[in-house]
Amino acid sequence: MELDYIEHISPILKDGVKNYLIDIDGTITDDVPNEEPERMVTCLPYPDALETVNKWYDEGHQICFFTSRTENLKQITIDWLDKHGFKYHSVLCGKPRGGNYHWIDNHLVRATRYKGKFTDLVEKQVTIEVFKD
Repeated sequence: MELDYIEHISPILKDGVKNYLIDIDGTITDDVPNEEPERMVTCLPYPDALETVNKWYDEGHQICFFTSRTENLKQITIDWLDKHGFKYHSVLCGKPRGGNYHWIDNHLVRATRYKGKFTDLVEKQVTIEVFKD
């Protein structure tokens, strides 16, 4: 991973490189709940998601699948990603379930809600919640 290091500060990615944290269920494949792991083996990836994620990987971005699947389902998840040809750097399990996420971090965070089509990202002005100055 291409990182810039500044003394006594957390490293940051080089300019133009993004850390993509990508959900799995309902985002790159059908929405399969943890309670139905047998479906995780047979579901198919969304073709536009596979193409776009692999393009981002090839462009040098970091790809991390961040899922609400539990740790005991991690190997099933890795096997499925590999079987279908996803390129990625890591898989994190245990994302809280239920949505309505609000991420607070000391690094810049951007979020994009998946609404049925996986494409390259475009710039758009929106209203967001932030800490009071």
